[in-house]
Order: sequence, then structure tokens, then C-alpha cells
Amino acid sequence: MPPLVLCGAMLSLSAAAVPAFAPVAAPLHAASRAAAPVMETKAELEALAMELNPVVGFWDPLKLSDKEFWGQSNEATIGFLRESEIKHGRIAMAGFVGFIVHSNGIRTQGDGIVAGIPEGLSAPDTWDAMPEIAKWQIILFVGVMEALRENKAVLAGDGEKHYMKGGKPGYFPTFDMVPHPVPFTLYDPFGATKKFSEEKKANLRLKEINNGRLAMIGLFGFLAEGSVPGSVPLLKGVIPAYAGEVMAPFSSNIFVAP
Repeated sequence: MPPLVLCGAMLSLSAAAVPAFAPVAAPLHAASRAAAPVMETKAELEALAMELNPVVGFWDPLKLSDKEFWGQSNEATIGFLRESEIKHGRIAMAGFVGFIVHSNGIRTQGDGIVAGIPEGLSAPDTWDAMPEIAKWQIILFVGVMEALRENKAVLAGDGEKHYMKGGKPGYFPTFDMVPHPVPFTLYDPFGATKKFSEEKKANLRLKEINNGRLAMIGLFGFLAEGSVPGSVPLLKGVIPAYAGEVMAPFSSNIFVAP
């Protein structure tokens, strides 16, 4: 599968999807980044929606921004929604790139886990072919990172609060309070953002939200075309068919008993 063909199709898909997506949650204004809480109310989300997508504006068909989840306040619920959107957008961006990498047969070399996985598989088929122990390593690592992200003591070490209690949605701890051999943070490993102006940071946060949304749409496009060939015309013949179940990480099909 030629890389340029796949990448070109993905760019076309993303460009076509831009007008279709509008905000439910929103990122932080850079000028207020250092202060918490910020961007907690629906009115502020509506204002920021115009910055993210002035064509569509604020779009919340399910009225989630009016809800109060788990008996929490509306402000806490909005904090949860914003964190969820940022997090899923980041994961989708990584997944989008990963799908392209696997689809083009780019893989590490050596005698490790990948040595026993056949070449020429699609991204979902590659996951299915991985040993269970490898899958558990990934899931447990992500679980530990999530637990640390939610931990009050870890956040307090950075002088931060939980995103549902006035903290910054999308913030990931530096772990400066814990001695560790890694001399950089996971969010900004080389400290590049320290040199940016507040205006540039604000602009980058808007781009992160929009790019994350496009990545979610693009990744679903990949999966839809793989599951139902021809369902995404721009990807027809580019994404190979997949007979498994992407929502079943330890089974090829959740509807079939092992």
C-alpha cells in the first residue's frame, strides 16, 4: 500500500470533515492558563466555540454541557467533558498516525514481540496477532499513567487540582516530586512551550482540539472502511477489509463465544 496514496486519502478525508464537527467542550485560554479554575461555564464554552469553529459555532445536540454527572456541579461536569475531549483527541491523533504506520508496513526490527507477527497485516490485524502478554503490558502501562493523572497527591506536587475541581483539563503531571531517571516531562519533554508567548500557546491549544477532533473522525473512517468496505468512498481500496472486532482487545469477535 503506497504511503502517498494512503496519506493523501487521509488528508482528503480530514479536509472534508472540517465543517461537520463543532465543539462540545473547549480548551483553556492561554492568558488564564496559570490560574484555575478557568473555562468552567457553558457561556465560556460558547464563546470559545467561536474561536474553534466560527462557521458552525457552539454545537451540543445532546445538551451535555447542561448536565450534572454523578451528582457533581455543572462546572465539574464541564471539566470532565473537556478533559475527555482533549484526552480522546490526543489518543486519536496517536492512533491515526499509528494506523498509517502499520498500514504501510513500517515496523521495528529485532527478535522481540514483532518477530512473531506476520508482515503485511492491517493495523487491527496486527493487534489481533500480538501475544496477550504484550497487550497486557500496554493496557497496564496506560492504566498506571491514568491512575497517576487522577491522583490528588501527584497533582498537588505540581500545585495543580483535579480537572473536576477547578484544575486544568488536559494537564499531565510532571512527576517532579518523585525521583526518576527520566530528565523530562511526558507532556513537553524538551520544554519547547516555555519559550512560547501566551498568544502562541492559546493558538496551539485551539489547534490541538481541532486536530484531535479531526483525528477522531479520521480514525473512525479507517475503522468503518475496514469493517464495511466502501462505506467511506475516499478510502475504498485503500484500507483493507477487517473481519475482527476492534472493541474486543482480547478476542477477534465479541459476539462469538471463545
